[in-house]
Amino acid sequence: MSHCYYHALSSVKRWGGVAADYLPVHQWFDESKAILADPRHRALRHHAEGIFMAERLFGISITNADGRVVPVRLIGEQHVTEDLGHIPSFADWARLIAPAAWVTRGNPKGSPGLDTAH
Repeated sequence: MSHCYYHALSSVKRWGGVAADYLPVHQWFDESKAILADPRHRALRHHAEGIFMAERLFGISITNADGRVVPVRLIGEQHVTEDLGHIPSFADWARLIAPAAWVTRGNPKGSPGLDTAH
């Protein structure tokens, strides 16, 4: 989906209430667009761990305007599935990253402050 508001409308169709009930959760998933304004932003939160992170941030459930209790994990699963068609793991995203040479080079002199040899 192109905007978190449409995810929120989809949540309303599933669980009732109003879009504002769900918008904070959906906005959180898409906040990474602020640093990477293309679909790659999804690698930061659109995965199983991201769904559990949302649950820790927003609580186990929300109560919508209709008084219905909706698990945050289900809202996260809805968001990720609507965007990707399935729920990947973070490892699935990481496998897509081809590290540049500077990432794997390391520091030949050791890490500052961690060198115990004098």
